[in-house]
Amino acid sequence: MIEIKTSSLSDGEFNRGVFAVRDIKKGELLHEAPVISYPNDQHPHIEKTLLADYAFEYGINHSAILLGYGMLFNHSYEPNATYDINFKNHTFEFYAYTDIKAGDEILINYNGDTDDKELLWFDQD
Repeated sequence: MIEIKTSSLSDGEFNRGVFAVRDIKKGELLHEAPVISYPNDQHPHIEKTLLADYAFEYGINHSAILLGYGMLFNHSYEPNATYDINFKNHTFEFYAYTDIKAGDEILINYNGDTDDKELLWFDQD
């Protein structure tokens, strides 16, 4: 259903993104990414590494590193996918927010809410 390919949207070291292999219907589960969580007081250690660019908020007192394809979705303020945190299963569940055509890059809003247009943390002064 999804694959990793080179993304023209990414300007990072690896330039990867998640793409649809087939047409995907709105609401369809795209991926379940297992989580490695850690207390927020440990985040200053993570900030000294490349992983800081990939950490997600995980509840009030924790942050998380996502496994699988979870850390490879690129950002858009007009996303075609969204995610829910499943604390019981310790996963992030990625869903199609709109119909997605085969070959399209699958994009999420890094702010967590599909309608949130606030500047991203790494774009703020």
